Amino acid sequence: MERLGGPGAGLAIFLENLFPPLPSEVVLPLAGFAARLGDFSLVEAIAWTTIGSLLGAWLLYGLGAGLGHQRLRRVAGRIPLLDPGDVDRSAAWFGRHGGKAVFFGRMIPMFRSFISIPAGVERMNFLYFSVLTAAGSLIWNTVFVLAGYALGANWHRVEPYTEVLQYGVIAAVVLALGWFVTRRMRRRRTGSV
Repeated sequence: MERLGGPGAGLAIFLENLFPPLPSEVVLPLAGFAARLGDFSLVEAIAWTTIGSLLGAWLLYGLGAGLGHQRLRRVAGRIPLLDPGDVDRSAAWFGRHGGKAVFFGRMIPMFRSFISIPAGVERMNFLYFSVLTAAGSLIWNTVFVLAGYALGANWHRVEPYTEVLQYGVIAAVVLALGWFVTRRMRRRRTGSV
């Protein structure tokens, strides 16, 4: 960010979309701090990070579109405890709630990136997807860039609060996965798939 300015902040968020272990909750406050130091303006920090989010989401959307619904059904048929019907049910859910999932998903750690893939698989209208992604990313990015800007050299103090959110999401995913596996194994044992 120091060398590339605003585009460097955008590049960091673009990479965060592709490699979720790079947490935006660290990169964004750092971009706010860099803006406070005068490396680029606050508006540039927010704009470039939102552009980076959108470009990363477009790439993942493209991967999902390349995979497609039918190929995903075939893959699901080869994975233990999954079946093609799971993909169909997920597609039906996405058909009903996809807009909300994309918009709010851009504000949930880990799901920020991954929500673009089912949008691509189900070929969500690209313009609609882009608008929702940009809007959700703009809100998320603005909150964390402003926090880093306000905290200045203490920008890293945002991280403990975001860790609570991350751990909450991880716990919810683990519980949901545990529930799914337990339920599916019981159904398989009784023979009702």
